[in-house]
Amino acid sequence: MTCQLVSLCFDATDPHVLARFWSSLLGWAIADDPRNGIALLPSDDTGFGVRFLPTQEQKSSPYERHLHLTSTSLGDQHRTVARSLTLGARHIDVGQRPEEGHVVLADPEGNEFCIIEPGNNWLAGCGFLAELTCAGSREVGYFWSEALGWPLVWDQGLQTAIRSPGGGPKISWDGAWLVPQTGKTRLHFDLAPPPHGHQEEEVDRLVSLGATRVHTGQGEVSCVVMADPDGREFYVLASR
Repeated sequence: MTCQLVSLCFDATDPHVLARFWSSLLGWAIADDPRNGIALLPSDDTGFGVRFLPTQEQKSSPYERHLHLTSTSLGDQHRTVARSLTLGARHIDVGQRPEEGHVVLADPEGNEFCIIEPGNNWLAGCGFLAELTCAGSREVGYFWSEALGWPLVWDQGLQTAIRSPGGGPKISWDGAWLVPQTGKTRLHFDLAPPPHGHQEEEVDRLVSLGATRVHTGQGEVSCVVMADPDGREFYVLASR
């Protein structure tokens, strides 16, 4: 059995503000989190939660990873944009062209996300939280497919994408905008070993797939910090 993607984790200078923003926008409940953060619990078929972890570092560069939210109509897209702005988002320019149809916003800490236009074929069949899109090589797409046991749903050119067999959002990578890693990854994955599995066994399996071990975290719940083949950090939590 493979490990489970438990959470998508954002570093935040004010986790409470960011959690309230995304809770209101996604319609997900805020829950107590025993691991020194604030968690959101999905209310749809998304198979993972979202966590916000405290940091003293301000966001200083564009995110390599950002979320795509869907729309059912132009009116629905406009309402989602308006609701986002009311909650504390702002418009940003990342070089998007008017004819592209999507709206690019940033949350209260500057994390980019897109409100996708209706009728987008790529995200057809996905829910409101439809995709996490990342800068990344084809190799890293293959790695995460094997690591999570999620099949590839796209593999062309420099782009790969995976999706859980149970549905939920896609996770995609595009090598065209991959740049060398600088500083700590401000958005990372938390993984849990499979039921009845062991943390060290899972770490060894991930290393065999191409990951590297960075260090062992300390805290209320110990974890192993690893890096995927592109050098982006992720955490393997202790066995439950």
